[in-house]
Amino acid sequence: MRTVQTPAAETVRIAGVGFAVPKNVRANSEILKAFPHRTEEEIIRLTGIRERRYAADDESATSLAAVAVAHALAQAQIPVREIDTIIMATMIPDQPVPSMASALAAHLGIPRAAAFDLNAACSGWLYALEVGRTLILGGTARNVIVVTAELLSRITNPLDHETAFLFGDGAGAAILTKAAGGHRLHRMGLSGDAEQFASIQRMGGGARQPWPEAKGDIPNFYIQMDGVSVFKHAVVGFAEQIEETLKRERLRPEDIAWVVPHQANARILNAVSKKVGVPYEKFVMTIGKYGNTSAASVSMALGWAAEEGIFAEGDRIIFCSVGAGLTFAGGLLVW
Repeated sequence: MRTVQTPAAETVRIAGVGFAVPKNVRANSEILKAFPHRTEEEIIRLTGIRERRYAADDESATSLAAVAVAHALAQAQIPVREIDTIIMATMIPDQPVPSMASALAAHLGIPRAAAFDLNAACSGWLYALEVGRTLILGGTARNVIVVTAELLSRITNPLDHETAFLFGDGAGAAILTKAAGGHRLHRMGLSGDAEQFASIQRMGGGARQPWPEAKGDIPNFYIQMDGVSVFKHAVVGFAEQIEETLKRERLRPEDIAWVVPHQANARILNAVSKKVGVPYEKFVMTIGKYGNTSAASVSMALGWAAEEGIFAEGDRIIFCSVGAGLTFAGGLLVW
């Protein structure tokens, strides 16, 4: 297959990034109280997670998203009144209707902005970046907030050994603009594998089963996962996204300064590192303290790394994600 490098004219600028997490820290030791046969050492070895954040009762996905957006706007030095579009990536909005993006637009004081939600599970933020990029290049938008917030603690079964230790809450945001200079976002590669639809799912809460009719229905309202299947397909999916990005941009593994992946599982990403030939030390990892925050994880990792100052001008950074669906996404950012 012929590879085509993303032309400079098709890139947009990421003018600012930001992230937010709840104050409440949920350590492994708290979750382990329900699993006396397991140890903290085992959990860290299997997942790389030591702790995660859980939102308090008075916190919402919208409130966390607003904090992340405020940080991104401040870094971008773009007044909120100049934002004309909000794309919210989430799989658990505060309410199904209207969109959480609309709630955020009202909160930010820009009620006339185009606003909509997007659900591609853990790949959602990268899908939303690509939608924002194409809206700008197509002339539909000028300045776009691409934001994600996930409160997975609200749909995590504390008694399910497959998922209880994995998930946390958080939010992240980026401001996209066509302006010259800055951090250049290239085209994202988007794909999926719907044959693995049942690998990760939450069956309740939709039109087919809007509420539990019996006690036995309750598990359907928690997120469920086939861990063995997910591990196998995630390693392949992450590796393919990195390799396809390298081909598309005509780069070699040694040309990459950093990989900012979806924080799925440290063991998965270690295996991916070996498969693609990019040292694990170049993977920006925040899963140890924030857990898997689904669509929010790439944006949070990017925001954290930017805040820590680990990127240098001109660094080539690869994004990659695998999410429920399955959904795949990957692409290049030049810092």
